[in-house]
This record gives sequence, C-alpha cells and structure tokens, in this order.
Amino acid sequence: MHKTFDASVIGQNELHRLILGGIAPRPIALASTVDADGVPNLSPFSFFNAFGVNPSTIIFSPARRARNNTTKDTFENLKLVPEVCINAVTYNMVEQISLASAEFPKGVNEFEKAGFTMVNSENIRPLRVLESPVQWECKVRDIIETGTGGGAANLVICEVLMVHVEESVLTSSNSIDPTLVDLVGRMGGEYYVRANGSALFEVAKPLNKPVIGVDMLPQHIRTSEILTGNDLGVLGSSEMLPSIEQINSAMLLPEIAKLDDSLGLSITEKQKLLHKIIKNLLTKKMRQEALNACFIPIAKA
Repeated sequence: MHKTFDASVIGQNELHRLILGGIAPRPIALASTVDADGVPNLSPFSFFNAFGVNPSTIIFSPARRARNNTTKDTFENLKLVPEVCINAVTYNMVEQISLASAEFPKGVNEFEKAGFTMVNSENIRPLRVLESPVQWECKVRDIIETGTGGGAANLVICEVLMVHVEESVLTSSNSIDPTLVDLVGRMGGEYYVRANGSALFEVAKPLNKPVIGVDMLPQHIRTSEILTGNDLGVLGSSEMLPSIEQINSAMLLPEIAKLDDSLGLSITEKQKLLHKIIKNLLTKKMRQEALNACFIPIAKA
C-alpha cells in the first residue's frame, strides 16, 4: 500500500527529503567556475544530468538555499562569467567533494580547501580538477530561474565544448568503461552509491528488434506469485513466441517431465512448480528454454 503526500500541503523540507530519497541515484556535477576577477570556485551539485547531444546539453541546478533564500557563489559566478567545467566524481574523490560542499566564505578557493589539483582548461576560464577522470568544458547557453523563493531551482543549461577523459578508463572504441571509471551517485540524506562491482549489471535493449511483450505470455505466467516483474520483462523481451517443436522439446526436460508424475496435485499446484522451474532456467540465463516452458500445457491430475 502506498502512502500519499499532497505536494501542495506538506512542507518544503518534507517534499525535499522525498525528492532526494526517491529520485536517486543522481550523478554529481563537481562544477568549477570563476568570478569576474578570475577567483576560482568549486562545488558539487546532484541536481544534474545530460539531456541531448545535438546540440550537446548538460543541465545542473545550483538551487537557492531553502533556509535563507540566498544564492550560491556558483550561480553568481555564472551570471558574470558564463562558463563552467563539470568534473565527474569517483569513489576515490567522494570525501573531498563532500568537503568542497561546505559553505566557505566568498573568495575562498575550494580547490585548496578540498585538496584538489587545479588544471588549466583549453577553451574556458574555469579550471579543471586533475583528479577527475572525466571533465567537460562548457559554455552556458541559458540560465532559467524557476522561482524566487527558498529552494527554487536555477537551471544552468550548458553546451559541451571539450571533453577530457583519463585514458585508463577508456575502451578501445573510446567509450568510457563503467567497470573502470568507478563513479558515485547521490542518494537521500547522507547516503551515496558506488557504481562498481556487483552494483553494475547489464540489461539488453530491445531497440532494433521485435518483442512479444508480457501480454503475450499465458495468464498463469503473468499472474505468478513466483516470477517477478523482472522475470516477466525478460520473457516479454523475446523476439517471437516459441514454436510447437520448441514447446515439445521443453516438455522433455527432466524436471518438467516429472510434473506429469505429480499425482494428486491440482493444476494450480503444478503451475507453481512449473514457475519455479522457469525461474531457475532464467537464473541460469537459459532464456529461450524458460520461454518455451511457459507454454507447456498442464494436465489435470
């Protein structure tokens, strides 16, 4: 059962906690800017993502402070010098970027406070963070202020001019290898998430092939208490329904053949046993065999 919150009724703090906890993990932009005198500023923002490549569009939001409705140095700098270097954040940097988020007085160099190394950019005035494996030099195309009250977003719409990538995280095709870059994301409260190890998994994209969809599976499969939504998604991603020959072949599997010998069991009970077999086949990555088994007719005891 879901508990419902009316966004127009609950307080800003409660809504903010729900947003941060439920819209996650969020990538982190470690944004480097300068003021009119060239004084550097460095601050992390997790209201951040990429939105297109033609033209390249990256947006982050240095929101107004909820407690006193003041704006951040990053935001003020961007209005004076509309350039920013957005640096990716890895696990080895996470304590430093947390330190950089502290509210130091204006004019204090967060590079030095957080212990990061400053590197000159090629096309913009803000500095790059040497420790970051991926750095985007950007110009600011637009800034959209969504409101004037505390907590209002300031959408900084950026266009990428240059990308600097540490060679050790690149594949031979110049893609960034997610198993090597070790990025972190922001969760709610004081929680972060590390995109590495067992946290990484692959899901095949059905972009350029036909799929049957979950609705084409037998009803007892769709309503199974054993097969999860993810299991149904895998089965529904199959390109075509199994042939009679494939279904007959599945009936010869030893564990399925035993179902006919399960005397005294109802059809529902046999279906549950079949669902367990299908789930086991999916666990073993035997997707076609699992799909074939879905269409096996269950005989009455």
